[in-house]
Amino acid sequence: MTDLPLYLDYASTTPINKKVLDEMLPYFEDIYGNAASMTHKYGDLAKKAVLKAQSRIANLIVAEAEEIYFTSGATESINLALKGIYQANKKNGNHIITVKTEHKAVLDTCSYLEDVGADITYLDVSKDGLVDLNELKSNIKKTTVLVCIMYVNNETGVIQDVNSIGRICKESNILFFSDATQAFGKLPINVNDQNIDLLCFSGHKIYAPKGVAGLYIKRGIELQMQIHGGGHQNRMRSGSLNVSGIVGLGKASEIAKENMKEEYERIKELRDKLENTLLKQNKICINGSGDKRSPYISNIQLIDQEADDFIMRNRNKIALATGSACNSEIIESSHVLKAMGLNENECNETIRISYGIFSDLSDIQFLLNQV
Repeated sequence: MTDLPLYLDYASTTPINKKVLDEMLPYFEDIYGNAASMTHKYGDLAKKAVLKAQSRIANLIVAEAEEIYFTSGATESINLALKGIYQANKKNGNHIITVKTEHKAVLDTCSYLEDVGADITYLDVSKDGLVDLNELKSNIKKTTVLVCIMYVNNETGVIQDVNSIGRICKESNILFFSDATQAFGKLPINVNDQNIDLLCFSGHKIYAPKGVAGLYIKRGIELQMQIHGGGHQNRMRSGSLNVSGIVGLGKASEIAKENMKEEYERIKELRDKLENTLLKQNKICINGSGDKRSPYISNIQLIDQEADDFIMRNRNKIALATGSACNSEIIESSHVLKAMGLNENECNETIRISYGIFSDLSDIQFLLNQV
């Protein structure tokens, strides 16, 4: 549709890659079996497709195929990880460490767990959005069972020091869960080398469909299931599998691995062009650590411009965001930016620009002309 605005909100969602869609279509039309049906070929073909997708995803994060579990979205994966670990490990302790800048799916789940007896520590971040590793160490208790820290922040693109966090957790014999929704398929992930025990990801952030996501669970880790009925996926998550969506997620993972380095450098060039030009013109401030940010997200404060005014003025020309799309129906300033020390006015002047497969230099120039 040629009358649609320029899209720069890829951190919210992405279009389906044509190669992904093409691989999915047979599982709507001809190979429509249930992967749990073991008595005929339709079920066999569906099960084979799921196993192939598991292998492709595992290959992307250097895991084993059997360690990949499928869910309806990253929010469900987060609920399964946090609630499942807490409930399965209460005999060992009830303390969980997380961060004030986590996605609302983490923060709201932690709030629920507090209501049912969990002890939650919410770590501060620096003005650059980074966790202080010494503060993390000092908050570990004998009752700590899990550390939950996001890989790449969904609003600012800040990349946490996952390697060091994983090492601290391993040395303390504590499980480490990372929400990698904005890192999966964009940055190299090696769950073994990085000592990540649980990791969540979502299809619609990497050009697969909405409604399909996953959770990596390291072999041997026990979780309490959250959805009962049928005992699917090794009794970890009951329910008939979304075979076509899983096929799409698997194909998108394969494409992401093949193109990761090249696409990272291409997107970084676009991001740097936009940010450096606006900085030289004294039109913006950048929120987040300079050298520890994903190039796929720019979080910028417009000097003396309200973000909502800018977005509404350009609504028919450019698709942008003021923060997380998952929280856009709630009118409040970003909890992420507040945790980084921004005041109310600064938060209200901030927009999020996120880049993707169709972004190019002409898009950057068009946006520059509007600021």
